[in-house]
Amino acid sequence: MNPNNRQSEPEINLDDIANRLRSMFGSSGGPSKGSLPGIIIFAIFTVAALIWISTGFYTVQPGEQAAVRTFGTYQADSSPGAFIGGTNPGLHWYYPAPIGTLNVVAVDEIRRLELGFRGETSIPVESLMISGDTNIVDVQLLIQYNIKDVGAFLFKSVNPDTVILKGAAESSLRQVVGQRNIDDVLTTEKESVQAETKILLQSLLDNYDTGINVTEVKLQNVRPPTQVQDAFDDVVRAREDKERTINLAQAYEADILPRALGEAQRVKELAEAYRVERIAQATGQSARFLSVLSEYNKSKNVTRQRMYLETMEAILPNVTKYIIDEKVGGNLLQFLPLTNDSSNLSLDSLEKMAE
Repeated sequence: MNPNNRQSEPEINLDDIANRLRSMFGSSGGPSKGSLPGIIIFAIFTVAALIWISTGFYTVQPGEQAAVRTFGTYQADSSPGAFIGGTNPGLHWYYPAPIGTLNVVAVDEIRRLELGFRGETSIPVESLMISGDTNIVDVQLLIQYNIKDVGAFLFKSVNPDTVILKGAAESSLRQVVGQRNIDDVLTTEKESVQAETKILLQSLLDNYDTGINVTEVKLQNVRPPTQVQDAFDDVVRAREDKERTINLAQAYEADILPRALGEAQRVKELAEAYRVERIAQATGQSARFLSVLSEYNKSKNVTRQRMYLETMEAILPNVTKYIIDEKVGGNLLQFLPLTNDSSNLSLDSLEKMAE
């Protein structure tokens, strides 16, 4: 296109514009007090300034903390109770944009990160890991956390609650699981895995200066790969049966042992009583014998006769006695039984016995 054919543009008369502005403002360049346009412009600027200042008011709710910046510089040393630039709960004011910038963060809110799963969906690339005995185990972890340092959370790291937290959690969990056998991870060491993972994860987050505080680490599903799931389920059931049998044996021991100890104590007390009784009887008999011996030595004939009579009195009542008539002759020995049943003998039977 030929530049000579371009349409001529209207020229701007700067002198004319300057004269018009001088007519609206006084010769000093400010709004004339008696000029209506000047009053209107002054009012507009005043209202705009008030609106701008009013946008600097903000409220921090309980459980929240504010982070204020001046020209992009974080004011970390703001007084907690200050009205201007305050960070604690309450009404505060700070320089509105573009001078000041405000971020309000819910520091007490419990947030969560799911590792190895999302809702009901498993994420194998995150959950599958190798145990200390070189077996593959599927571990799903839930992390709960809040914010302990707003400045570090917002300005000292990039995506601290997503990329950094997820990477640190996965690294910590794999390190802890990699130090244990798969049987321990699946059965008895779950609490230990949670505790050690929490400590290691918090240490990494502090080193990265993320401002995140880990409140809870919970293992969700811990299981072997699907191909060997049945075999591991059998192992788990066997361990549970073992524990149940041990508990039953301990309960039986707690029941039978006190009774056995009580029975043993009773037998010992009976034996002790029998010992005391036999000793007393033996002591009494020996004392009686010594007394009789002493009397015997004093009068042997009298004592011997008395002992004989006492012995006969003790023996004869229990002996069956027979009276034999020596006048009866013959080859047969005739005798008449005098027992307790002799009263039942009839006269005929006595006569037959006499014959």
